[in-house]
Amino acid sequence: MKTLILVAHPRIEDSYSQQFLKHGALAEAATWHVLDDHQPYDIDHEQALLRAHDRIIFQFPLYWYSAPASLKAWQDAVLTRQFAYPSLGGALVGKDLGLAISLGLPEKNYAVGRPEQFSLDQLTAPFQAVANKVGMRFLPTFIIDRFGSQTAPQKQHLLTRYRRLISQPTLGHLANDVDWTVSRLQVLQSQLPADQAQRLGFVIEALETGQQDLSDLTTTLAMIRDAEDQ
Repeated sequence: MKTLILVAHPRIEDSYSQQFLKHGALAEAATWHVLDDHQPYDIDHEQALLRAHDRIIFQFPLYWYSAPASLKAWQDAVLTRQFAYPSLGGALVGKDLGLAISLGLPEKNYAVGRPEQFSLDQLTAPFQAVANKVGMRFLPTFIIDRFGSQTAPQKQHLLTRYRRLISQPTLGHLANDVDWTVSRLQVLQSQLPADQAQRLGFVIEALETGQQDLSDLTTTLAMIRDAEDQ
């Protein structure tokens, strides 16, 4: 799976969060494409990038409850009817569309009855509408919650989740999360000295055993439900 990350950030060189995430993106061999560096847009080039990737991530800081102007300008220029409409070009049908949004305020503030009054799902509805219009699968929104206030362990957890967003084919299922984690640990294991690799092997084995136990439990519960329905 190939992932294209479209970054809209007018001051990206000053953004610690974007530079931090860039390392994770490149580690997963994703294409890092900063929109503000490519204006005016070469439409053919931008559309070719979209065609060549399976998952598209719009990545941006939340500016006045929306994305920076460069992302809207890019959408208006690149997502032409002949290219994007399923009844015409249909170039995006079946691809994934995700959002990676950095917040300056606490994520919990974005809800009815909270200080911002609107949920992030409500604020990102136009992007969901775009995905629906062009036949893309809309992924759960990835939130970077006040990056500057996070501890080092929190940032590492954020990076792991971000790398999963970029490279894990199916998101939102525990079994797929475990498979992805095991695959990354196996790569790390191959790079370690023998004694450390052996210890990491025990961790990998425990994860795989736990996953199998969970699968067996799920199967048993399904059989019980089927029996009750008969």
